Amino acid sequence: MPDATVVQLSGVDKIFGHGDVPVTTALDSINLDIGRGEFVSLIGPSGCGKSTLLRIIGDLTEPTGGDAVINGKPAAQARRDRDYGIVFQAPVLMDWRTVEDNVKLPLEVMGWDAGRRSARAAEMLELMELGDFLHHHPYQLSGGMQQRVAIARALAFEPALLLMDEPFGALDEMTRERMNSEVLRIWERTGITVVFVTHSIPEAVFLSSRVVVMSARPGRITKVIDIDLPRPRGELTRESPRYFELVTEVREELRRGGALVDDAGAGSAARTMAEGAVG
Repeated sequence: MPDATVVQLSGVDKIFGHGDVPVTTALDSINLDIGRGEFVSLIGPSGCGKSTLLRIIGDLTEPTGGDAVINGKPAAQARRDRDYGIVFQAPVLMDWRTVEDNVKLPLEVMGWDAGRRSARAAEMLELMELGDFLHHHPYQLSGGMQQRVAIARALAFEPALLLMDEPFGALDEMTRERMNSEVLRIWERTGITVVFVTHSIPEAVFLSSRVVVMSARPGRITKVIDIDLPRPRGELTRESPRYFELVTEVREELRRGGALVDDAGAGSAARTMAEGAVG
């Protein structure tokens, strides 16, 4: 595997079962390489396995078949080597710890000395434009600010790979757009490789180097779309004809992959799809 490849998935399957009885095939024959410094979004209908795929990359669950290689090593070894930072939809911060102490937590676990922990936490919070909030507690911050603290914590120990599972899904639209711009700014500053799960087509197109489109369950990759929008990206990006072309291309690929099949529970997916998101 080339040095420039951070994630290599080969024939990855995932079946959830009860005992020895298979129940649900979540993923089927996933093959994907992600290069160093890429920002890759996974998008597909609810239940297609995109979060499961992210968890396999992060060694939070094991594949039923196939291989996940991270930084040239098995996913389990990459986790032990702390190659991952992970941000979930909820910030999962400790309210009894200050913002600074939340960011320091993984560094404490890793045995960094107190001075080094403090310097790194201050550096990361400045990067997130939260330098004035070191001694606040999470409950004193807005939802978007809490997510920035979670991102600072995930990046504090300089992982090779940042995994983000719908991190802005619970935010209002305007805050979400601001967070999109923030995460791009951070990605450009750090050069880290990002794998990002989202239901939002506009978000995936705005953020990504490539968008990986997945079918309805069992999840398969139907197409990988290169996002050739110039950088840096901002409000003018969202108003450009090419941006709308790419949003349409992703939407049409989702349609072909079964995201708009109007069976049980899928009607709302079709309605939200028309507004630029997959249900």
